[in-house]
Amino acid sequence: MGKWPILDDVEMDDRPVDDKTYDDELAALQHRLLDLQTMHLRTGGRVIIGIDGWDAAGKGGMIERLVAGLEPKSTHVWRIGAPTPEEQGRHYLWRFWNRLPAPGNWAIFDRTWYGRVLVERIEGLCNDEAWERGYREINEFERTLADDGVHIVKLLVHVSAEEQKRRMIDRLNDPHKHYKIGLEDFRNIARRKDYLEAYSDMLNRTDTDHAPWHVIASDNKQRARLSGLEIVARHVGKGVDAEPLPLNQQIVSAARKLWGWEPGESRNDKSNMKHKKHGHKK
Repeated sequence: MGKWPILDDVEMDDRPVDDKTYDDELAALQHRLLDLQTMHLRTGGRVIIGIDGWDAAGKGGMIERLVAGLEPKSTHVWRIGAPTPEEQGRHYLWRFWNRLPAPGNWAIFDRTWYGRVLVERIEGLCNDEAWERGYREINEFERTLADDGVHIVKLLVHVSAEEQKRRMIDRLNDPHKHYKIGLEDFRNIARRKDYLEAYSDMLNRTDTDHAPWHVIASDNKQRARLSGLEIVARHVGKGVDAEPLPLNQQIVSAARKLWGWEPGESRNDKSNMKHKKHGHKK
C-alpha cells in the first residue's frame, strides 16, 4: 500500500450545500479563475487540467462550471474517447501532444493519457509490458511539460458504487440523458474491483511534485464542483499576482478624446461626458 488508499476507502462528504452558499462560492471561484486566465493571456502562460474518474462521477458538470466564466477563445475542452484510425497507428501520447495549449491558452482534458494504464490495461487493449511502461512514459511526458513552464492540474473524480448506480438509473429513466449511456459503461461498472486496483497503481506511481493528483469525492455534486474549481485556482494561482493591470494611458487618452470620459466615470455619467465633449457646463 502506498500513499494513496483504495478509492472506496475515501471518505465521502455528502452533506448538502445550501443554494446561496453554493452560488456565492461558485461565482467567486469563477471570477478568480478568469483573473488567472487573463494573467496568462498577458504573459503567455499555459495550463493543462486533466480530469479522470468513474462514469457518472460528475466530470462533465465540473467542466461545465469550470469553463463557464473563462474567456472562450483561449479555452479548449478535449473530450477523449477511443482513438481514431489515424491515431491508432501512432504512439498513444501523440494525440495529446497535438492538443497541448498554445501560449496564453488553457486546455481541459475530459479523460486523459491515463487511459493507457486504466481502460487499455483492464480491457487488454495493450499488452502488460506496454501499460507497465506507460507509468514511466507518462511521468516523463508531464515532467517535460512542467519543465517547459506548463501548469498541470490532475483531478480524479471519485463516486461511491451506490451513488454511481443511482445516477446511472436516473439516466436510464430520463430520455434526455440516454445519450450518456453506452454498453461499455456496464462493462466498466462490472469490473469496479479491477479499476480500483488500476486507480491505486496510477495514483501511487504518477503522483509527483510537478504534477500531483487530487482526488475529489463526488457523492455530493455541488461540493465536488466547488472543490475542483478551488484546487484549480489554488494550483494555477500559486505564486501568481493576478491583480488587474492599470489601464493603459493611451487608451485613457483615446476615451477622453472620443467621449470626454475620465477614469472612474460610469456609462451612466454620459450626460456629463456629453457636456464636457461640447465644452458646456451643467
